[in-house]
Amino acid sequence: MPPAKRLTLTARAHAKVNLDLRVLGTRPDGYHELRTVFQAIDLHDSLVCADRAGPFTLKCRTPGVPLDDTNLVWRAAAALWKALGRPGEPRDTAIAINKAIPVESGLGGGSADAAAALQALARLWGGAPITLLREVASGIGADVPFFLAGGTALGLGRGEEIYPLVDLPPHWVVIVLPPFGVSTAEAYAWYDEDRAAGLREPRELQVLPVPWPTRAAQMINDLEPPVLRRHPEIGTLRTVLKDGGAVAAAMSGSGSAVFGLFRGRAAASRALRPLSKGGSRALLTRTLTRAEHERRARPVARR
Repeated sequence: MPPAKRLTLTARAHAKVNLDLRVLGTRPDGYHELRTVFQAIDLHDSLVCADRAGPFTLKCRTPGVPLDDTNLVWRAAAALWKALGRPGEPRDTAIAINKAIPVESGLGGGSADAAAALQALARLWGGAPITLLREVASGIGADVPFFLAGGTALGLGRGEEIYPLVDLPPHWVVIVLPPFGVSTAEAYAWYDEDRAAGLREPRELQVLPVPWPTRAAQMINDLEPPVLRRHPEIGTLRTVLKDGGAVAAAMSGSGSAVFGLFRGRAAASRALRPLSKGGSRALLTRTLTRAEHERRARPVARR
């Protein structure tokens, strides 16, 4: 009898930007209460998940990406394995992560990878309902449930309560990566420090052309001012994007990436060159609707 054929799946893990991010206070569990608007973009990592005998393994060639149980993909595998009622630790599976989403950029790369892993592993391990995947995702990280849905969505709580919004009209997105990263822990610590010191500053409203409540479409990021105080380059990049024709620009999430929305590809392409200076790197991508994200993020069997 011929040996059983091994299954290998590839899955895209699409990044996000935060079109709006408000910190509403501190929760009893120590996390911050948020209201944010997530937007999926075409920039993505790729995961190769293989049915392979032996202990569970995780590989990635990108420096700085942990390959143990501190990685969200590893945590996703362990949580789903347990939720499916399987004993012990995950096994007979190997995952390779091919990174394109920069780390410590506020683009959600780790969370996107975890969500992509959940969808691929559910298929490798015999199937799991989306309700179970959402439950598992919410226990892994605040952003992970969004990446199971994509498109444009409102995030509440720690960001894990996801409510679909009417998709943002198609925009091209220029993402600028400064030569430094900002960890999520740093950004929130700086926010708390500045708030305790009573620091405030006026905000520029950049209302987006969408039928959402006005307060959710103003392109305000409460984490931007404290990060900008430690890294003034953030403000410079934001100004260059606006001067280059962006209809709106802001830092994404906890940073350090800054992004600008453009209505046309030509204008976005023209803005790239002046932004790739001083050690910064600029990328061109575009927004994804919920339907596009669902189609592109679906795991595919490798031949």
